[in-house]
Amino acid sequence: MNNILIRCLILLGLLWAVPPFAQQTQIQYLSGTDKDNTLPWDFKVNGGRNSGSWSRIPVPSNWEMQGFGSYRYFIDWGDNPAPDTEGLYRTRFSVPENWRDQHINIVFGGVMTDAEVKINGQLAGPVHRGGFYQFSYDISPSLKPGEENLLEVKVNRFSADESVNRAERKADFWLFSGIYRPVWLEAKPREHIQRLAVDARHTGDIQLQLWLNNADTANNIVAQVSAIDGEKRKKVGQFSAKIAPGAQQLSVENKIKKIIPWSAENPQRYQLQVQLRADKKVIHQVEQVIGFRSVELRKGDGLYVNEVKVRLKGANRHSFWPDSGRTTSKTLSYADARLLKEMNMNAVRVAHYPPDQHFLDVADELGLYVINELTGWQEAYSTEAGTPLVKELILRDHNHPSVIIWANGNEGGWNTELDDDFAQWDTQARPLIHPWGLFGGINTAHYEPLNCCAGRLFDGEDVFMPTEFLHGLYDGGAGAGLNDWWNKMLANPLSAGGFIWAFADEGIVRADRAGKIDVAGNSAPDGIVGPYRQKEGSFFAIKEIWSPVYFPLAEQEILPASFNGKLMVENRYEFTGLDALTFRWQLVEFPLPRINGTLQNQAQNKSALTSVAEGEIKASAIAPGERGFITADLPENWQAADAFYLTAYDKTGAEIYRWSWMIASPQMVIDSILPASVAADVVANKPSEIAQAQGKFNLVNGDLQVQIDSASGLLHRIVRGTNKLSFNNGPRLLNGTGTLTGIRGYVDQGDAVVSADFNGELCKIEWRLQANGWLKLTYAYQMKGGTKADYLGVTFDYPETQVKSMRWLGKGPYRVWKNRTKGVEYGVWEKAYNDTVTGLEWNYPEFKGFHDHVYWAELATTELPLVMVINDPNINLRLLTPRQASGESENPMTTKVTFPEGNISLLHGFAPIGTKFHQPANHGAEGELNQVPRLGQWYQTEVYFYIGQP
Repeated sequence: MNNILIRCLILLGLLWAVPPFAQQTQIQYLSGTDKDNTLPWDFKVNGGRNSGSWSRIPVPSNWEMQGFGSYRYFIDWGDNPAPDTEGLYRTRFSVPENWRDQHINIVFGGVMTDAEVKINGQLAGPVHRGGFYQFSYDISPSLKPGEENLLEVKVNRFSADESVNRAERKADFWLFSGIYRPVWLEAKPREHIQRLAVDARHTGDIQLQLWLNNADTANNIVAQVSAIDGEKRKKVGQFSAKIAPGAQQLSVENKIKKIIPWSAENPQRYQLQVQLRADKKVIHQVEQVIGFRSVELRKGDGLYVNEVKVRLKGANRHSFWPDSGRTTSKTLSYADARLLKEMNMNAVRVAHYPPDQHFLDVADELGLYVINELTGWQEAYSTEAGTPLVKELILRDHNHPSVIIWANGNEGGWNTELDDDFAQWDTQARPLIHPWGLFGGINTAHYEPLNCCAGRLFDGEDVFMPTEFLHGLYDGGAGAGLNDWWNKMLANPLSAGGFIWAFADEGIVRADRAGKIDVAGNSAPDGIVGPYRQKEGSFFAIKEIWSPVYFPLAEQEILPASFNGKLMVENRYEFTGLDALTFRWQLVEFPLPRINGTLQNQAQNKSALTSVAEGEIKASAIAPGERGFITADLPENWQAADAFYLTAYDKTGAEIYRWSWMIASPQMVIDSILPASVAADVVANKPSEIAQAQGKFNLVNGDLQVQIDSASGLLHRIVRGTNKLSFNNGPRLLNGTGTLTGIRGYVDQGDAVVSADFNGELCKIEWRLQANGWLKLTYAYQMKGGTKADYLGVTFDYPETQVKSMRWLGKGPYRVWKNRTKGVEYGVWEKAYNDTVTGLEWNYPEFKGFHDHVYWAELATTELPLVMVINDPNINLRLLTPRQASGESENPMTTKVTFPEGNISLLHGFAPIGTKFHQPANHGAEGELNQVPRLGQWYQTEVYFYIGQP
């Protein structure tokens, strides 16, 4: 929306919104409303880019993101203080003549950091200190209705109060400046409701606290409650109360029958309308969206919403956008809230300051529990500075049902003298926490190892809820380790859940670096989604792990032959029965790999994923916390399909998760691929030949030549015609040895064979160039019982520079780690080569890394195409070595994964990844080394290779 249109809408609003007597509060914006709808003001900054002269700036905005001043991460002062310490703003505006007898406030949604406000040259009030809070001034005496008025604002980047600087400007996030939230006028009648505080309980009990201004003639209030259903409103209750003469405060209690309680699972909202009246004449009317909701922290027990114990599944979220800094929009609030809900989260901690009010509006509407926080990253406001800020925080956000917990600072950034202030202003008496500390009966410790802390957390007697854990960095943390944490939390009745750090990568677009996104080294790239909300692999892992619907069968990869469509299901909701959900199942057939660029078996319609049967399941009323069964009415020939999909949808129609199981075994897949390629005459079906010379066995089939090193049994060279494929030097055994004891070459029923025996962990390698043109590899190794290793499997060499793309049948499309195997599903996936470093670049899914339960893969190269078909249901295909951010982490070893030698590996055991602060083993068994069973383990795998034409 352009600026001219905004001004027109504001003017029309002034013409239309003023009734004969101003019953409702009238709003007039002096700025734009958000990052996408701004108005230009005059502006001058005293240092940095474009400083020293008046120009124009969009409001609201952060001046750094508009080409002014300097960028700064973490600290504004020190050896290199920010040069832009002061910004001057001015704009002219008019208000209607009939506002002359009104009470008029100017309201600032947020200004960083100190704001001095003048109206027509007169100070509006004392300088406001604190960059994250809504504040206002009564400007009725200074305003000239019907005439032009001048608004001037001096904004100081640094506060005159050093405690404000320590709390806000010495913090682990991007530091911005300016008028970054909207500015507006509020006009009320001289007699008006100054403040309305609502305490609406899930029982229908409701208490209103009203603060009145100049209530000279007012003698009663009338309150009406209406249910919100989309755009509709349905009246559910009305009550009234008398006002004593001269009263400045009023408390009213009532009970509304047949309400629906608000929760994250069922965010039923109501509109409360309160009228201040003189007899029947309405003097002033206010409206407030509310929810009937109760919250209680029961010490030694748990966190309760509406008298039901809940576990919070959430992330820490900054108000942030890469192009506009802290200036956001309701559109972005909707997008972020929907992403949180898509991950099956039910909560968000707004770290480390109150968010835009529209984010709380959206949380109310969509259903998210919110921890709302007073700023104080690791140092606290003084009592003098913090006292008015606690008031501003609570007065603005008090009535949001989504706000269930207040947080006084972060990681030691709390002032205990302010704790009582929360209780003073919050009529709902919500729990108060000190994030990182043990306070008020709840332990919110940050970044502890999973099995730490004798007498605390899992081994303590207090309710516990880490307000930060599994700190993401690059592709580590967030979803990595979460499965172990969540299973242990579910098993402990004192767990109230936890909050992953963090929701989004905080990268800003740097105008002084040609638009490059700056994530401040390893300080800012730690989100589950990228700066523009690109989804990382952890996004989908979290979605599966935190699904409120759980199938024990999901821990299996292949459906058992005895499967009859009946699945045990566990309801992990807290309020919702599974009969409110919809389940849909699907039997599918997967396409086959391409041989020489041709999709196989097209006559059987296998050129794309095919649905062969599908249906809907009606679930019974399985209660929260209970297990039961649902049944898919499968056809008799269901075992002829390749895979079974099951998708759950919530009552809004949003997907909860889609689970997948293979039906076809690897041998069944092989049986469908190899005959199809021969039947299509892709290769000649003629005997292979073998010869030995210069220490090599040479296997030949037509124009295909495969050389095997006679001293090692490893692949040496592949040539088709005059073209080579640089795939060689394997299968080398990882974490084991083998001494060659014998090798021989021979022809067996038209196949050219090289068979090698070994003494050691490696037992056998057999190469068989079949008459159908496929090269079959069989290898076997045996690991001693109790062996612990980063990797179990074999590896090959192939130059990364020759790789173009990969297409495969297996779990995808994202790569996995040993401690993050959730969130991927069976399918045929395809991705082009990329060299993404997660969190520094955002080309997802990443190409390189571990790919789980791969049945077949085709690799497009600049040389010859290579197809691999694997007869082993438990193979993880490692493809190339991801480029990692080296030397930037506080502890590079926590997220740095040492990959095995070679570039293409077939693995029975692969590596986990750490978080920013911990090695992977600190977060549970899935993060530990691969361990061979006590009695040892025998591994044998068959792999078929087809080397295509150039």
